[in-house]
Formats: sequence, C-alpha cells, structure tokens
Amino acid sequence: QEEVAESGGGSVQEGGSLRLSCSVSGFSFEYYGMGWVRQAPGKEREGVSCISYTGSNTYYADSVKGRFTISRDNAKSTVYLQMDDLKPEDTATYYCVADPEVLCGTWHQNQKTLDARGQGTLVTVTT
Repeated sequence: QEEVAESGGGSVQEGGSLRLSCSVSGFSFEYYGMGWVRQAPGKEREGVSCISYTGSNTYYADSVKGRFTISRDNAKSTVYLQMDDLKPEDTATYYCVADPEVLCGTWHQNQKTLDARGQGTLVTVTT
C-alpha cells in the first residue's frame, strides 16, 4: 500500500525559512521523479519543483526560483524542499507527488494531474 507523508510546514514571518519533508513507502521511490505542488484557496494548483530520479535534474517554477531548493535521499525514500526568503504568496498547502517521467522533462504538464496522495503540509507566511 502506497503511503505518502508530508511534514515541516508551519507559520513563519516573511523572509523566514522552512524545510519540508515527504517520506514515502509502498512503491519504488528511486524510479520516480518526485515533485512538490501547492494549492492555495481560490488559486490553481502550482507545480513548485521537481527532481529527477537520480537527483541530477531539477525544475523550479519561476515564482520560487532562487529561493527554494529541492533534494532527495533515495536510501530514505524521502524528498525535501528547502524554502528560504518566504513570501506571503507562498502560503498554501504543499503536497509531494510522484512523477513517472523520471527526468521531470514534462513536469509542467504532468503536475496538473498527478495524484496528491498525502495529507499535505500547510505553510503560512505572515507579514
């Protein structure tokens, strides 16, 4: 049975940092691209970042480029999202998703329909 557990969210002031973690089990983590999507109330889902199955390729949405860093540890079946210089517009619930396109080459399209199987973790950025 596949299980996905996101953690690390919270409330932080503008300019602060958070590190999100996503631990998975029940599927071959090392054979998937892994990504983070976020959903804010009244807004479309946004594909924030993706990392290829080996970690050699990464993708970032323009809105977070230069502030967020994605990484993964295949031995621990865990993907991370380091978020620095947070802004109020980063406020959302963050979910990790598995992308069968292992190199994140079609992430921009894939992220729209990939199942978010965890509960997500809420990030709130205050001014």
